[in-house]
Amino acid sequence: MSETADLILTGGSVLTMDDAFTVTQAVAVTADRVVAVGTDAEIAALAGPGTRVIDLAGRTVLPGINDSHLHAAAWALTRPPFALDVGHPTVRSIHDVTQAVREAAARTPRGEWITGLGWDVGYLAECLADQTRRPHRGDLDAAAPEHPVCLTDFSGHMVWVNSAALERAGIDRDTEPPSGGVIETDGAGEPTGILKETAQTLVQRLVPPATVAQRKVAIRSAVAALHAEGITSFTEPGLGPGGAEILGGGLDTGTLHAYVELARAGQLASRVRVLLLPAPMGGSAADVTAGLRGLALPRDVDERRLAAIGVKVFADGVPPNETAWMHEPYPGGGHGALCVHGADAGLQQAELAEMIRVAHTAGYQLGVHVTGDRAIDAVVDAFVAAQRAHPRPDARHYVIHGDFASPGSLAKLAAHGYGINMNPAIKWTIADLMDEVVGRERSDYQWPVRSAAEVGIAVCVGSDAPITMPNWRQGVAAMLLRESKATGRVSGPDQRVSLETALRAYTVNPARQDFAEEWKGTVEPGKVADLCVVGGDLRATDPHDIVDLPIDLTVFDGDIVFARESADR
Repeated sequence: MSETADLILTGGSVLTMDDAFTVTQAVAVTADRVVAVGTDAEIAALAGPGTRVIDLAGRTVLPGINDSHLHAAAWALTRPPFALDVGHPTVRSIHDVTQAVREAAARTPRGEWITGLGWDVGYLAECLADQTRRPHRGDLDAAAPEHPVCLTDFSGHMVWVNSAALERAGIDRDTEPPSGGVIETDGAGEPTGILKETAQTLVQRLVPPATVAQRKVAIRSAVAALHAEGITSFTEPGLGPGGAEILGGGLDTGTLHAYVELARAGQLASRVRVLLLPAPMGGSAADVTAGLRGLALPRDVDERRLAAIGVKVFADGVPPNETAWMHEPYPGGGHGALCVHGADAGLQQAELAEMIRVAHTAGYQLGVHVTGDRAIDAVVDAFVAAQRAHPRPDARHYVIHGDFASPGSLAKLAAHGYGINMNPAIKWTIADLMDEVVGRERSDYQWPVRSAAEVGIAVCVGSDAPITMPNWRQGVAAMLLRESKATGRVSGPDQRVSLETALRAYTVNPARQDFAEEWKGTVEPGKVADLCVVGGDLRATDPHDIVDLPIDLTVFDGDIVFARESADR
């Protein structure tokens, strides 16, 4: 070790995340690479007159965090100033939501759209007090009678709109929802203003999309906010024509163009992997084929900053909406359904398999949004069938969310080197609600991280922002504790995992998902100098307190891109 370092972090706990989970005291960086890890004395020998030395004072160093499922552009576009924040704890009641809409209406020209994100019936006071109470278009009509309003719920699978929005969309008591969608109606058969799954697009497609320039501002804002969370890599799960009507168009090709322009200009200070979204929810194999034409990124973009390596497909909905396709019925009846083209379940399953085959044969990694156990079984079987028909050496397809992945499907994923990408922070948020939706036994099992890890799957975890905030410490705590946000009750204690397993889900495992484990994901010599410094001894911290540990320092490509005030001593 004779090379002089540009930056040395010393006197802490460096969790290398290598195969042996080696813990060292110090790390040295030269230019954009880690050049050495070791004891304080060993690394001190690499200091020269120009070396910046930071005393960690017992703090923890990790590889730069990789949020492997994060809609960064949409997250920024669905936050102020682009849209209203109507999530908990910003709002705690329907009254709070309507007040926020009323204030927005006062400053918005008449007839222009008001949009927002984040409402959740599990945290609205009126719904908690009366189990039959639900958000209604009338609530929004009173607040904004002269503006169309579209508020997306926390899951991104349901919208709450007012009468003006319904009128613009031409939705009335006689409107038939698109395949896979639900237009909720009241006892008199009139629309309530709640639209689920594909029915959302009837309104969302009318909301004017952000410009590419606005998206570039949003992405840069998101990246800066992610640096403050220690996040240096993320996956944008679904950009392309299939996202034109999702989250205000935040997932369409305009966002892809914005990323390309930023990368070309050297203004993308993160490592972004993109899943292309060629087909909308409710789409077909023909949509996938057509949508992939011309979606490849240009060759002049640095692949370590921006790369499109996969294709996203929607298989079913989400459990809170009872639209996840399940083997056993929901307590209130119904099994959910696939949300792909087809007149019945058999045709839909065949169409889903063909969508997967098309993307697999085209050479893409597949990430499939799928939550119900029956739907997951269908997706995993389709992965295996596509591989059998068109062998590829290392496809690394994966299940996105995988809420109720059965032991059989987990075993098949492991046997074929496929993955699963879960969202334990959502588990923390909705555990109590899910007891009512699917029953206690299934709710306890939801997001079986330990079962997946034990069969050999390299489990990845993402925030799914804007569904939850990109605070990876919350995800770690959720995996360690399995406690609910609302009551603190433990949900599925047998699915708790170790700190090491949880941290791998945010570092080395996502690097593998990205086909990038040779150059990122661990703190080892030769790897890129992407580092996250946590303000405390992570291994000694009570799991309940992990979420409150500050991010003191973030290093990207060897440069300090975030430093908490007085934390870079």
